[in-house]
Amino acid sequence: MSALLITDIGSLVGTHPKNISVLKGSSMNTLPAINNAWILCEDGLIADFGSMDNLPTNLPTSLTSISAKGGYVFPSWCDSHTHIVFAASREEEFVMKIQGKSYEEIAAAGGGILNSARKLQNETEDHLFESASMRLKDMIKQGTGAVEIKSGYGLTLDSELKMLRVIRRLKEAFKIPIKASFLAAHTYPEDYKNDHNSYIKLIIDKMLPKIADEGLADYIDVFCEKGFFSVDETEKLLEVGAKYGLPPKIHANQLSISGAVQVGVKHHAISVDHLEVTDEDVVRSISSSNTIATLLPSCSLYLGIPFANARGLINADIPVALASDFNPGSTPSGNMNFVVSLGCIKLKMLPEEAINAATLNGAAAMQLSETVGSIAVGKRANLFITRPMSSLAYLPYSFGQSQIEKVVLNGEIC
Repeated sequence: MSALLITDIGSLVGTHPKNISVLKGSSMNTLPAINNAWILCEDGLIADFGSMDNLPTNLPTSLTSISAKGGYVFPSWCDSHTHIVFAASREEEFVMKIQGKSYEEIAAAGGGILNSARKLQNETEDHLFESASMRLKDMIKQGTGAVEIKSGYGLTLDSELKMLRVIRRLKEAFKIPIKASFLAAHTYPEDYKNDHNSYIKLIIDKMLPKIADEGLADYIDVFCEKGFFSVDETEKLLEVGAKYGLPPKIHANQLSISGAVQVGVKHHAISVDHLEVTDEDVVRSISSSNTIATLLPSCSLYLGIPFANARGLINADIPVALASDFNPGSTPSGNMNFVVSLGCIKLKMLPEEAINAATLNGAAAMQLSETVGSIAVGKRANLFITRPMSSLAYLPYSFGQSQIEKVVLNGEIC
């Protein structure tokens, strides 16, 4: 594989020491960078970097060299919470929301998660793969270089397996790290609306053994919320998931203080995601653990629900990640640049905090800290190059306006 040299970098951002795998508290405001820099990529990895004053002369013979022309270079965004495998969009619900319809009214009219489930159950695996591939390509163009994808729109054995097999095909087809989360516990199907135990039994007795046998998932996820899966039901599913080697990454406290965070922490969740509703007990429980708080501000924006208390979490010395929540119902966008902007505008995170949350901490929320999330020798050369910018803060400041000029994956310009 040929080497790639990028020179004349206005600022090479995120040059954390390789032993730094996650940031929390005041350290989230630390974002080391090298001004007027270069970076060398070889065999898909970061080989070296430094100041233009010390550009090496003994460079590889097979070398592609490009100038960043004063643009910034960042490690790729690490989007640790998405639902990009789905059969169809739901813009009809978007219009219903504008007209003032409540979530319950939309669900009663055939909308919500069950709407996506019905459409997906009738869709082919090939079409799901093709549509998810288009979404992922768009995300990559917007700077995403690692992603987690959930099932959860299947809600039957065959359809959950179909979703997870699509994610496996995406893993094989794309040059970025992809993690899969098993989320059959997204909502109760109509047939099990009044028989929760039978659906949980289906997940435990039929779905999990098959998924484990085929190696289709990296994590187990549960939507632990009032009206969805209770704390006791969540705990039961997490316990069985652990027996199959699936650590938890769970939906927690999106609509209420439900006990979801506490049960996630109890079961050593890699992350608890959403957290739009928290109190002191919730914050205290996360602060006593190694669990990452993953916040999804574009979901809050789209649904008009509260934004997570990022400042309270950071002040409590908790590692915070930012992710897109890309899905057809509540966040039809995978633009991590906009997510970082919302982290600053709505969550009151400093630019350095928001960028760390979407890179290094996002990688940690997918257990990918060894390979992506920062600029370090030996990590994957997954980067993006921006236009020349007046400062680091200009990236989130210029929300809605892409600053990305080039994307590099595994040391190759895309």
